[in-house]
Amino acid sequence: MKRSIKLAACGAALALLATACGGSADSADPGKKPSSNMSSSESMGSSDSATTDASASDAATLRAELTGLLHDHVWLAGNALQTAVLQKGNLKDKQVAGAVAALDENSVQLSKAIGAAYPAAEKPFLASWRQHIGFFVNYTLGKATKDNAKATKAMKDLDGYRTSFGQLINSVVPELPADAVAEELKPHVASLLTAIDAAVANDPAFQSKLADSAHHMTMTAATLTGGIVANKKITD
Repeated sequence: MKRSIKLAACGAALALLATACGGSADSADPGKKPSSNMSSSESMGSSDSATTDASASDAATLRAELTGLLHDHVWLAGNALQTAVLQKGNLKDKQVAGAVAALDENSVQLSKAIGAAYPAAEKPFLASWRQHIGFFVNYTLGKATKDNAKATKAMKDLDGYRTSFGQLINSVVPELPADAVAEELKPHVASLLTAIDAAVANDPAFQSKLADSAHHMTMTAATLTGGIVANKKITD
């Protein structure tokens, strides 16, 4: 999975390289007659079509894998936060620690996916992504302990995070404006906060609210994919 974005970024180039290095096994052997009477124009048309198909497939694969990782992020975050609520905010509890570890592994996978295409961005992305999870944890603890000041500060931190994350992404993928990335994260933050409120209130609607939050990740994945596809010149 961690190599998929790198493969997507290189797919079109590899297809073009294969065409440029061109020749079949038949033509490589001067003593062997060509096995096809296809004209050069027909052959080029076929190669162009294959390149386009491969590039489109690369873009679709990239989008699907980012969507999967981001969907998992929401569900794993929801599970970790709900477990923390059930254990009365005890972050040292084994069940809470296990849920948090699973969530962090997803964060590492996301950072490696980004790093496959942009190696220098892997560590900054992971640090930033972990930071926003910490803000969600603070909001949850604030709500669970009725510490309104802690919850309010966490909301402000999340709002500021959207801006800093947008700037980080824009510095790596100029095709994605910082403001647009920050705006795209609004539904993610708002919907997950709503799900957390439901978890704290022991509201049976918690799971459905979490599902709504996960649904927003489809749009986030599409936004990120669009920028990477444009930046890496992958035909979508």
